Amino acid sequence: MNYFEFYDIPESFLPDQTLIKKKFYALSKQYHPDFHANQDDERQQEILELSTLNNKAYQTLSNPNRVVEYVLREHDLINEGAKPQLPSNFLMEMMDINERIMEIENMAQFGEISVEVLAIESDMNYELHELIKDYSELDHTAQENRLNEIANIYYKQKYLLRIKESLDTFAARL
Repeated sequence: MNYFEFYDIPESFLPDQTLIKKKFYALSKQYHPDFHANQDDERQQEILELSTLNNKAYQTLSNPNRVVEYVLREHDLINEGAKPQLPSNFLMEMMDINERIMEIENMAQFGEISVEVLAIESDMNYELHELIKDYSELDHTAQENRLNEIANIYYKQKYLLRIKESLDTFAARL
């Protein structure tokens, strides 16, 4: 079941955290297995599944990064093993940074690349925020277009994460 439907809230990249917490606590009470100990095995199993669903929904919807991934998955825009078509200029920039990481000879070079990567990450986060902040207010067609733009940033962020991991690996060796 869709987490937004389960909590009876509209789909959003920025769900109301107060409302999510209220729904979580209310459903935690309603579906707590201890309150259904006298029911038959089938109903106890159903309650256990609903309790688990409530916990997963809360863990996802209360984490902004997980919400982005969840919404994109719900719209079949990301999946395991997908090979996204990232812009060639972005890929060239990442390849250049990767090559420079391999050639780092001192802390100054490491620092320069780290600052550059953080700036790229900051730009992506800003762009993502701008795309998600009014998503819920858009009509269906505009939402679909926006979802594709958000998915592109999501994949770029995943790519950049690998660059950051390379930097962390390099830093550990220094």
